[in-house]
Amino acid sequence: MSAELPMLTEEIIGEVRRSVSEESGQGRSVRRPTIRVSVEQVMAAFVDQVTGAGDVHEHRDELCRELGRSMAYEGRSLDALQAAYRVGVQVAWRRVSDVAQRRRLPSGAMTQLADALFSYIDELASLSVEGYLEARSRSVEEMAGEHRRLLRMALRPGAVPGVLSEAAEAAGWPLPDEVTMVALPAGARCVRAALDQDVLADLGDAEPHLLMPGTFDTERRQMLSDALPERRCAVGLSVPLAQAVDSLRWARRALALVESGVLEDGSPTLCERYLLELWLLSDEALLDQISRRRLSELAGMSRTQRSRMTETLGAWLEAQGNAVETARRLRVHPQTVRYRMRRLMEMFDEQLADPAARFALDAVLRAHRLRQRRRVPMR
Repeated sequence: MSAELPMLTEEIIGEVRRSVSEESGQGRSVRRPTIRVSVEQVMAAFVDQVTGAGDVHEHRDELCRELGRSMAYEGRSLDALQAAYRVGVQVAWRRVSDVAQRRRLPSGAMTQLADALFSYIDELASLSVEGYLEARSRSVEEMAGEHRRLLRMALRPGAVPGVLSEAAEAAGWPLPDEVTMVALPAGARCVRAALDQDVLADLGDAEPHLLMPGTFDTERRQMLSDALPERRCAVGLSVPLAQAVDSLRWARRALALVESGVLEDGSPTLCERYLLELWLLSDEALLDQISRRRLSELAGMSRTQRSRMTETLGAWLEAQGNAVETARRLRVHPQTVRYRMRRLMEMFDEQLADPAARFALDAVLRAHRLRQRRRVPMR
């Protein structure tokens, strides 16, 4: 039997891959001990057992338990693993029978081998179930705590990749190349059980948030819908894991703009759709300084006059200097636009002829219009 092990290993691997589809599993796959190492070690341990060459198999036992734990960590049932065991024992028994015929083993020896092989596979399956139940028995709060610590580590500036990788492996969480952050309102209700197994959550933070491996797709949208009864949240951009803190910053900014009425509540609100708005309002103190300098010519006007002139100038810049189109946007007569623009050209002089200055004015006026959407606080 020892001489048959290399070929038997290949045959078992091939048959398991053909018969036990990866599609039967639920959730996203995590790293597990390779099937080749698993098959080689458990079959070598079986030969040692039946020949009396060894009766201590601590490494084999831990390997089988780890297979079960891995299935639990990724949210799978044991069906696929148990199916693999069944396929493996069938292939192994066919090979044992073939060897027995060639060697002309007596029927008594065949019976002993059959009993030993099937008992052995039952033992392996029991070890995997043990590991599976061990992992599942860990409390939800314990797992949530591990994920929360891992999430905080991923968002820490200057996080060491190696340390993060070790922590992720210990938590049974596959380290993703790309992530998408989600910002939630303070005190938001979240149904943790509705979150996908691979989503990290920190719901106890003053500004609760989620980390989703990969990009935001239809399945993730449905997950958020199920997990957030109040629906309000902001989804950041999909970025490399090392830039997760940026994605969260943008998501939090978008959520703040939704809550102030500047952005519409998209339930969820996607940063991808509001990149210009996020950029224009990223530093409002600096925006005020730019506005004060660029629009200083209007400082002497009354609030009503200043509002009318900035509205006209903004529409004129968007219409690329077309008075008729500007009038249409403002719903006034083109002659009114021409009159106002003559005054504005006198005040701004060379700025309207300089592309860089026009760009700055356009940006300031767009940001100004965005800020005017803010809700007036109730008194």
